[in-house]
Amino acid sequence: MGKKTRRILHAMFNRVTLAALLLVIEILWLVVMVAGLSQYYIWIAPVFSTISMLIIADILRRDNNPAYKMGWILLITLAPLFGWLTYAIFGNKHMTRRMHKRITAVEQAHTREPIRLSPIQEDKIPPRFLSTTRYLSGFGGAPAHSNTDAKYYSLGDDMFPALLEAVAGAKRYVFMEYFIISPGKMLDQLIDLLAQKAAEGVDVRIMYDDFGVRAPELSNFSQMMAKKGIRALPFNPIVPIFSIVVNHRNHRKITVIDVEIAFTGGINLADEYINQKERFGHWKDTGLSLRGDAVQSYAIAFLNLWNAFKKTDDSYAPFMPQTDYTATSDAPLLVQPYFDSPLDEENVGENVYLEILAQAQQYVYIYTPYLIIDNEMQTALCTAAKRGVDVRIVTPGIPDKKPVFQLTRSYYSVLLRAGVRIYEYTPGFLHAKSFLCDDKIATVGTINLDYRSLFLHFECGALFYGGQAIHELLDDYHSVFMRSREIKSPSFGRARGMIGGLKEAILRAIAPLL
Repeated sequence: MGKKTRRILHAMFNRVTLAALLLVIEILWLVVMVAGLSQYYIWIAPVFSTISMLIIADILRRDNNPAYKMGWILLITLAPLFGWLTYAIFGNKHMTRRMHKRITAVEQAHTREPIRLSPIQEDKIPPRFLSTTRYLSGFGGAPAHSNTDAKYYSLGDDMFPALLEAVAGAKRYVFMEYFIISPGKMLDQLIDLLAQKAAEGVDVRIMYDDFGVRAPELSNFSQMMAKKGIRALPFNPIVPIFSIVVNHRNHRKITVIDVEIAFTGGINLADEYINQKERFGHWKDTGLSLRGDAVQSYAIAFLNLWNAFKKTDDSYAPFMPQTDYTATSDAPLLVQPYFDSPLDEENVGENVYLEILAQAQQYVYIYTPYLIIDNEMQTALCTAAKRGVDVRIVTPGIPDKKPVFQLTRSYYSVLLRAGVRIYEYTPGFLHAKSFLCDDKIATVGTINLDYRSLFLHFECGALFYGGQAIHELLDDYHSVFMRSREIKSPSFGRARGMIGGLKEAILRAIAPLL
């Protein structure tokens, strides 16, 4: 398949193109109805209403978030044909049962694999926070650990050299899992080093989301890597027409090296993430590296997805720690990796954020590139601010998607009136995802405050209590506040006039698609 053909297929089957095509179908159907079928309206209308009610009933019976349900219900009510087809492609989870079965089978098969747990200093950690860790141990896919060092990176520019250094020192394996992989200096430098390590006998694997590899020249990425001795696996491959109904993507960013160090955060494998390519001004992203006992949780999470899609059943024991690790005095008292899946109806990522807001006494600082929130999150943010917590949210100053940016700003008014402070990162686009609370609690990961991250994607993060990384993150927030514009007026960014208000209402209605 030539580059031109691949480029056409990518354009034809991306989410925006499909949504636009379905909207055109809806408009054409309305024209046909008015022009030629109006005399049959009395018969057609009940049929349309019945189909809509059946689909809405199916939506209501599911354990999804109410705001997510409401978006689909509004869409189906206002534009039935468009709503039906869109829900079938983007919202219906029936087609994920096979994926869920495969992943669950792998996870259950390895529940007895060795995992080195470190004693938690419970006497130094508040009981309320420990209850959060118990929840995550049950539903987030990993236990809590101490004996783990954490290093915070305020920019992808800083994390990438550390990543390269760690890869260069690999002796056993390098596991990498990313949403976006794009040609450029970053990828070239990394692949050259990975190929060198593979030639040395290191087990090198890359798992990438097939939707995130958009460049036509990388459409045969797995074959390209195989020639270099690197095993590459596309997650949930996109097959035009046959698999467009599969909406769940792997948004995680993980690198694990010899179960000695793990990297995570918002940074993908593309030049803009390290400011080697300018797209929307200065690209502000953040990351985290971990050394110690918590690293094995990332290795297990990677292997669970890899084995589910590779259909292998290898033991995890060879990939677990072989030597003891002793954390430094600056290490967090507790580190808990967590993993969110759209297949289990448990909104782990959102619940972590809600837990932090509920426990805050002094402040909560938040980085998010998108602010498309449900009623629960909006209420939690407003309630925290109303009870005297200094809640601050930083969003981009230069957007990557203008409709999403307009939707983000539509939430400013209610938050500002409640006392939440909002900043826009003036130098450019902020892609970081983190919460910081009271100089004690923080989470850094891949989870945006939008419907896709909270309900539809595979995501990951690290929750930690105490340690030097907390202070590094706090310093970063203060630095960003000084370089950002604080939004003061509750009317800032709101759509004006009837047309503007209608556009904003439509954006709210289709928020699950954005």
